[in-house]
Formats: sequence, C-alpha cells, structure tokens
Amino acid sequence: MRTIVDLHMHSHFSRATSKKLNISGIAEFGAIKGVDLIATGDITHPLWLDEISRDLEEDGSGFLYKKGNDDIRFALFGEVASVYSRGGQGRRVHTLFGVSSIAAAKKVNNYLEKKGYNIRYDGRPIIGMDVRELAKVYLDADSHALIIPAHIWTPWFAMFGSKSGFDSLEECFGDMTKHIFAIETGLSSDPEMNWRISDLNDVAIISNSDAHSPPKIGREATVYDWDDLTYDRLYASLKEQKNILYTIEFFPEEGKYHLDGHRKCGVRFEPEETIQKKGICPKCRLPLVIGVMNRVNALTDQTIQDAEKKRNIVPFKSIIPLPEIIANAYGIKSPLSKKVQTQFEYLISSIGNEFHILLDASMEEVRKYADPIVALGIERMRSGNVHIVPGYDGE
Repeated sequence: MRTIVDLHMHSHFSRATSKKLNISGIAEFGAIKGVDLIATGDITHPLWLDEISRDLEEDGSGFLYKKGNDDIRFALFGEVASVYSRGGQGRRVHTLFGVSSIAAAKKVNNYLEKKGYNIRYDGRPIIGMDVRELAKVYLDADSHALIIPAHIWTPWFAMFGSKSGFDSLEECFGDMTKHIFAIETGLSSDPEMNWRISDLNDVAIISNSDAHSPPKIGREATVYDWDDLTYDRLYASLKEQKNILYTIEFFPEEGKYHLDGHRKCGVRFEPEETIQKKGICPKCRLPLVIGVMNRVNALTDQTIQDAEKKRNIVPFKSIIPLPEIIANAYGIKSPLSKKVQTQFEYLISSIGNEFHILLDASMEEVRKYADPIVALGIERMRSGNVHIVPGYDGE
C-alpha cells in the first residue's frame, strides 16, 4: 500500500508559524495535499502535547488518529535546535526526534525541564546540550526513538552546515552514529546530491516539508510501500532501508540556500565563482554565506556510479507546489491570491488531492479541468522542463 509520509512539521507554538497549525488545521490540509501519515511536530512543547492528548487518540500502533477521523495518522515527531560548543567551535545542529508514545515524549520533556531547559517558549526549543547527549535522552525514553539530522545542509543550523556543522556523521554523533538510520535532505538539496557523499551510504535519505504553515505541508515527503501503518514499520523501513518507494522533492534550486551569496548585497554565486572571489563578497568585502551546492561539492568523495554500487538508491520525483504552478501560469506573484486559491480548490474538488494531480492523474484528466496554461505548467514540471532562479543566503 502506497503511503505518503511527512515527518517534519511545526505547530502554532513555534515562532513564525501559522495559528492554523492546530490538529484540525494539520489534518485538513494534510488531506488536501494527500499525506497519509503526518508529524504532530513540536513534541517538546508541554502545552502542545496537552492539545495532542486532547484531540488525538493512541491505538497501540505507535501513531495517533484524530477522534472521528482516522483517514490521516499522526506521528510524534519534533525538531530540536542543539546549540553548544565542541572542538573550540560553536555548533548549531537541528535534529528531528520521533517517539512511539505520548508517555515517551513526556518523559523527555520532564527530564529537560528538570535540567533547567526552557521548553515552553518555543515549539522548536534551543537546547544547550550536545546533540549526542540529547540523542541518549530520547533513547532512554524510547529504545526505538528515531533520530534524524534535519535539513542537513542548511548553512546556519545543520549537521553539514557551512557555518556551524561537521564533516561527517561520526564527527557529529560519535558513538551514537549507530542509532542514525536516516537523514533529511532539506529543500536546497535532493537525493542525487547526497549520493555523492560516501559518509551517507549506510543511511536512508528521506524528505519532509518542515512546514511552518498549512499550505506548506507535503512540499517534500517520502513514499513507502507498507502492509500496515505502525511505528515499528516506519522504524524498520529506515533502519533497514526497506519499502521506501521514492521521495518527493523540491527542485533544489528553489531552496533558499542552494547557492552562495549575500542577500543584502544582491550577490549570488555558483561555487566556481565563489572560489574565484576567494569566498569574499565583492560589494561589502565580507565572507559570503556558503550555500548547499558548494558544501556538497566540498564533501563529495564518490561518483553517482560509485554510489549505485555501494548504497541503496531510492528514486525521487521533483515537484513544484500546485498553487505556485497556477500563480506562475497566471502571472500572479502570490500563490495565496484569491484567483490562485479559487483555481486550486476547483482542481482539488474536481480531480483529487494535490499529490494525485501533480504525480498521478492523467494529463487528459488534468486538461479536462485545468486552464490550458496551468495544464501546460503541470506537464512541464513532470518532464523537468522548468527554469528556476536559484536561491541563496535565505532568498
């Protein structure tokens, strides 16, 4: 059974997020997108856990369902920002943690609060603890806790980030590396870029949305082939790299940190140009923010052909969110405009959920309901015939 999974989500308790990211809002937009299993997000926040306990039911599977609606299952996952020093350098590593019960999540939170960490001010808390030690806390609470380095290439807040990260899984996680079964690509990289890194040969490469508002749900996701929907099935799939059909990706150029540059100066460079400029912005003479593509190049140590022999290669499909396709077709800047949303809702009601429209529906069916220029946009997206101005330094 094909199951579309998005394990990285935030709630309305996180900073810079939508107030609609409550259980009902997540469930509603998850259904519109076509997600089958979605993260609750923010499991370190006690008040959000209270809402989860109130609005969702545990059924012994390790996942939860909304009372009166079990079409979408919820997974207890949340992101934590670990900010600490090691090796004489400040480290800022974001990690996605998953557990199989509310009780396990509460055990972690009780421990963190007793240690004096403020986990109530933000759904994605900043914890001044080495990520290796935090991993042990989660595994103590749940022996099958999942520990997934989040958006691993983001410059400022990631395991491989150019500003505060590491050069390998073991350098980051030490003796806890054996518990790392998967990494998250993030919006600015795709699996093919990650295949070039031999250090990742033994871990699954997955994708999630990191949504801060309901419309962003499912902008990236991972698709599995499962007979049943249980936490143990997810755990085994990642640990053994089994039953992963493909990932759903942004075109990585669309990510905000794909290339190098300075947003304030309007400077965007390909990695080769950065080398020529010795990493210095020609306008302000300060160091450039080194993006994902450059960082991937720096750590590349195998060809794609080598990777095909040494790791489990899972295919991927690159998409552009349907509202963006509609807005581009109409020449409208905002995907949230009334005209775009009216067309989006019409297509969803006429054809099916967004993933069905983008990936599965026949072009004949799409053309039956969509304006010709919108149908053309979907067709071009499917063929990879797209032009994207690459993102850089958060732009």
